Amino acid sequence: MGHFLGGSAPAMVRQIGEGYVTPNAVMLKKFTRAELHALQVELEKKLREARGEIVDLSDIESIQQKNRRMSRLVGALRVIRAAATGGHGPLA
Repeated sequence: MGHFLGGSAPAMVRQIGEGYVTPNAVMLKKFTRAELHALQVELEKKLREARGEIVDLSDIESIQQKNRRMSRLVGALRVIRAAATGGHGPLA
């Protein structure tokens, strides 16, 4: 059984991007190496999508939302990479 909030890695990444979930080292301790890797892959995919999203430069609210979403995804990646090196070894 997976430990992903929302049932799957893509669902959890969506929740992270929207700000409903903030991963931390304690939360990630119960994840296996394979689950951490799946979460990392999905985060990287979602981050690429967010970077490629075209936003109207006159719409400040949309720009801020995009930047907040990207910031949450990058922060989650940092936490997952740190959790992976602490006991699990680096992820590929």
